[in-house]
Amino acid sequence: QVRLIQSGGGLVQAGDSVRLSCSASGSLFANYALGWFRQAPGKEREFVAVGSWNGDSTEYADSVKGRFTISISRGSAQNTDYMQMNNLTSEDTGVYYCAATFRKYGSRLQEEFECWGRGTQVTVSP
Repeated sequence: QVRLIQSGGGLVQAGDSVRLSCSASGSLFANYALGWFRQAPGKEREFVAVGSWNGDSTEYADSVKGRFTISISRGSAQNTDYMQMNNLTSEDTGVYYCAATFRKYGSRLQEEFECWGRGTQVTVSP
């Protein structure tokens, strides 16, 4: 069983940077790929980024490509994934979720993720 704990986020201004963290408990976490999704107010949850289980492969939504970067830290005492978000705009406002999947190279599809964090709010003021 994998449990995902999220941290980071908050209220920032346009152009600022934020780093989100997703820490996992459970011995199987090293074999999981981790994805990031977000839900803006009044909109459906959407794909943001995904990284493979070993960090060798990453994919990003076009809207965040070049501004967001994901990284992993696995196999240590604390398994934590990060998403660095730079040059934020008001369009990036939303609740951000991390999610884990057994598919080693991840997916852009939410239904293919087995375990979800509770989400963390990011609000970008103009």
